[in-house]
Amino acid sequence: MKMNKNLNQIQIEIDEWASQFVKPYFEPLSRMAAMTEEVGEVARVINRMYGDKKSKDNENIKDLEEELGDLLFTLVCMANAEKIDLTNAYKRKMDKVLNRDTNRFEKK
Repeated sequence: MKMNKNLNQIQIEIDEWASQFVKPYFEPLSRMAAMTEEVGEVARVINRMYGDKKSKDNENIKDLEEELGDLLFTLVCMANAEKIDLTNAYKRKMDKVLNRDTNRFEKK
């Protein structure tokens, strides 16, 4: 299924889904723990793909796309719970990358 949604649409979709629950989002420390778990799962896949620790024959390794999707979902839940507009957060980050850090890295 191909989707072309912007960050705002993604945030709204996840918030609408979460709003069906009495407690739509975990408490801040639980959200941070969940995000840390997801980052760890991304790291595990990357390590299996490129690192020294290869998967066992009978081990089912989730693919990187799925793990990044899980991480994105968790990140959006954190942003929603804290009322953070990820589009604005992205714009602020890109301003730093394009202006403050413009000469930080070697270019082609």
